Amino acid sequence: MKFAIRTTMSLMLALAPGLAGAQGADPSDDRTVIFAPGDPEMTAATAKALASLDEFLALAEAPPSGTDRFKLKVKVRDGNVAEHFWVIPFRRTETGFVGILANQPEEVRNVVRGQNIEFGRDDISDWGYTRDGRQVGSFTVCVMFQRIPKEEADYMRDKYGFDC
Repeated sequence: MKFAIRTTMSLMLALAPGLAGAQGADPSDDRTVIFAPGDPEMTAATAKALASLDEFLALAEAPPSGTDRFKLKVKVRDGNVAEHFWVIPFRRTETGFVGILANQPEEVRNVVRGQNIEFGRDDISDWGYTRDGRQVGSFTVCVMFQRIPKEEADYMRDKYGFDC
């Protein structure tokens, strides 16, 4: 049985305020990179994100001046396939979280971009936000930069304020 994990960079949508940026999004900025289950670098990036998730969630509930675009990356399963998507905006609920899926699925068919989805803490694989125009978090995106052409990664770093 094949189990694919696809991780979507989708920086234009994930970093745009709300979904307003989706209408003018450049399709070349919506990038999917495939990782094997258990990929050591992606596993380490996810572990780093989850180790600081509580601090991030507290910050998102009371954002300091100069911070915005708080987002979570969430795993969505559809049978034997899983994709990770940015959810922005999001909020806590009594049973977990709810937010808007910011990326277009390529493999899973049980969700669509712009859909309001519910998810639990166990579904979260990364987090990020912008502080004074620079990216904070988004640990999995930094791993993706290592797997795409250097020119493309450099463009994304410059355009969206990544320091990795």
